[in-house]
Amino acid sequence: MSVPQRMKKAAEQATGVARPGPREATDLVVARKSNEFRFRDDGLVPNHPSWPLLVYRGAVTLPRDFDPAAVMEELFSANGWADSWRNGIYSYLHYHSRIHEVLGVARGSAKVRFGGKKGRTLTLRAGDVAVLPAGTGHQCISASDDFLVVGAYPRSGTYDECKTPADHARAIVTIPKVEAPPADPVYGSDGPLLAAWKD
Repeated sequence: MSVPQRMKKAAEQATGVARPGPREATDLVVARKSNEFRFRDDGLVPNHPSWPLLVYRGAVTLPRDFDPAAVMEELFSANGWADSWRNGIYSYLHYHSRIHEVLGVARGSAKVRFGGKKGRTLTLRAGDVAVLPAGTGHQCISASDDFLVVGAYPRSGTYDECKTPADHARAIVTIPKVEAPPADPVYGSDGPLLAAWKD
């Protein structure tokens, strides 16, 4: 997280200014059908063997009286997704083999390739949310100057960053062992994730 965003987040948490409460954040959610994308192992990026990437288009309303990053943080936290950060998305291909990740676009837009070299490039805009099961390759191809994303993780799992061929053999063993989270980061205990990510 950049120093200015770290300071802004700390100030909002200390004062409550421009930061919604958990109830206010969940009230900003718009019912949307999930877009599901499945990717195969391409030899470098395993992707998840069973569970799809979920993309919710325009799922979160971002009113002017709240910091949009704070909206995403409070929403994810209310649904049990923690350790949030604010930044862009790395421009190099990587994935996480021991934890799932949610990416909520707070500002701007970006073209993001998911799934590795044989994956798919999607344009994400403010209010969109992508939920990546462990193993899903991702990298930013291009972004607007004001692009800002909030990332978070379920409370179970361990953060790692995989990007080399040497990571692949270990990752194909650990990815299927990462448990499904108890709640969807946007829609909570009734969210589409719970049906899409079944063993």
